[in-house]
Amino acid sequence: MSAPIGATSGRSAALEQSGFGRKFRLVQTHNMAFWVYVLLVVIGLLAMFQQLQSSLVAFEGSLAFSVVLFAAYTVPFWLFLRHIDRFDSVPEKLAGAAFLYGGVVSTFAMATYANNAAISLWGKVNGQQFAADWAAAFTAPITEELANASGMVLLVLLAPRLIRTAFDGLIVGAFLGLGFQVFEDIIYGVNSAFGNFGVDSVASTYTTSVMRVVVGLTSHWTYSAIFCAGLIYLIGRPDEPRRVGRGLFLMVAAMALHGLWDATGGLAGINPILFPLVYILVPLSLIALFVWIYKTSVVTERRWMRELMEPEVALGVLTQADVDALAGSRKVRKAYVKAHEGHKSHVHAKNVLHAAGDLATQIARDGGVETDRVRFARAEVLRVRSA
Repeated sequence: MSAPIGATSGRSAALEQSGFGRKFRLVQTHNMAFWVYVLLVVIGLLAMFQQLQSSLVAFEGSLAFSVVLFAAYTVPFWLFLRHIDRFDSVPEKLAGAAFLYGGVVSTFAMATYANNAAISLWGKVNGQQFAADWAAAFTAPITEELANASGMVLLVLLAPRLIRTAFDGLIVGAFLGLGFQVFEDIIYGVNSAFGNFGVDSVASTYTTSVMRVVVGLTSHWTYSAIFCAGLIYLIGRPDEPRRVGRGLFLMVAAMALHGLWDATGGLAGINPILFPLVYILVPLSLIALFVWIYKTSVVTERRWMRELMEPEVALGVLTQADVDALAGSRKVRKAYVKAHEGHKSHVHAKNVLHAAGDLATQIARDGGVETDRVRFARAEVLRVRSA
C-alpha cells in the first residue's frame, strides 16, 4: 500500500523540516559544543559537591529529605511538559540534557558565583539594607536567565535539526529552567538546616521546602521557557524567521517578571499592599505569556503533522477529519469526539485518534520509509476503525 508521489513528497519535507522522530545524540566528539557542555557539567558537579559537602555529614537527613521531595516534585512538571509537546518535537534525551545543564551548570557553575559577587557589590555600594531588599531583583534575572540561555545556545549547536522553532525553544527552555529550579530549591532546603544552630534541622528544611514547592508553581521553568523562546525568535532558525522585536520583548518580559518576583521584600517596604499584588500579578502574567507563545508557535508543529499524515488520507486509512483532529488543538479534538453520537462512539473516536498518533510516531521514527512497523501501525488504525 503506497500513497501518491505528490502526497509522500510533502511527508518527506515535513520530516526533514520538523525533526519528528529524529533522535538526539549528545556524544559528538567532532563537535566542540559537546566538549564545552562536558567541561561545564564537570565544573558544575565539582562546585555542587564543594557547596554541599558540609551538609553530607552534618545535615544528611535534611539533604536526603530535600533530594527526595524535589525529585518527586519534578515528576508532575516533567510529565506536563512532555504532554504539551504532543508531537515529541523535543526528544527525551534532549530534555534530559537541558535539565542537567540547568540544574548543574547554570545553578552551581554560573549563577551561584555571579549572584554572590554581584549582591556583595550591591551591599558595598548601596548598603546592606538595599542589598537585602533589591540586590536579588537587580541581579538574579540577568545572571540566571543568561546562564540558562547559554545552555540553549549549546543545545542548538548540538541539535540544530531538532531545535527548529520557537516552540522547541519554549520546551527546551522550560526544561533548563526546571533543572535550575529543582537544584536551587535543594540548596534552599539544605541551607535552612543551618538555622537555629542546626537544631531540628529536618523540620526547618521541611518548612522551607514546602514554601519553595508552593511558590515554584510558576517559577524558573516559566522564566526560562519564555526567555529561550524569545532567544529563538531573536536569532532565528531555518524554520523560524527572525522576529527581533518579539524576541527582545519576551526576553525582557521574562527578566522583568523575574525581577519583580524577587523584589517583593523591597516593594512591601514601600507599600504593604504591593506584596500580595505582585504574588498575583507575576504568576498570571507568566501563565498568560507561556500560553500565548505556545499557541503562536505550535501552529508550525501542527502544519508539519498534517503534512506528515496527508498520505494516509490518500490511502483511505484516515479521513481529513481524523488528521485535523490529530494535528489540532484540544478544542478541535473535543469537537471531533463529540461529533460522534453516544458514549461508545466517543470512546471509538478517541481510540482512532490514539492509533493514528501511534502511526504518526512510527512513520516519523522510520523516517517515512515503508517498514513492517509502519505497516503494522497502519493495520492497527484500520482494525480500530472497523471495530
